[in-house]
Amino acid sequence: MASLKERIVADMKEAMRARESMRLETVRMLRAAIQRREVDERTKLDDESVVAVIQKMIKQSRDAIDQFEQGNRQDLVEKEAAGVAVLQAYLPEQIDEAQIAKLIDQALSETGAATLRDMGKAMGWLKARLQGRADMGAVSAAIKQKLSA
Repeated sequence: MASLKERIVADMKEAMRARESMRLETVRMLRAAIQRREVDERTKLDDESVVAVIQKMIKQSRDAIDQFEQGNRQDLVEKEAAGVAVLQAYLPEQIDEAQIAKLIDQALSETGAATLRDMGKAMGWLKARLQGRADMGAVSAAIKQKLSA
């Protein structure tokens, strides 16, 4: 099975051939972000690290979408949303909310987390199981809600 980086390069070539400018632009930005991180850290990124880069780009795009919506720039909102859709194709299959809730309950019982001070323990336990498969910001909010109730 090809690595995620190889799949990204193949998709970039395919987008060039198909003249899909939006997809090509997004995949090129992703490749540049991966290469920048490899140069900065002087290492070759594995699939897990590439997923982290993708998630960071998606988060930045979602933040940009919020800003563009506030500025009434629907054209830019649509462009960023299309980029997010391209990036999400590279993420592992996402876990649904019911499974996340079950894992949160399991994390709280296994780590003994009972107050907001213990939230870090539960997040550490969950991060290993959910990284790349769920929005960790939403998971964090759900844990806060459970622990403060």
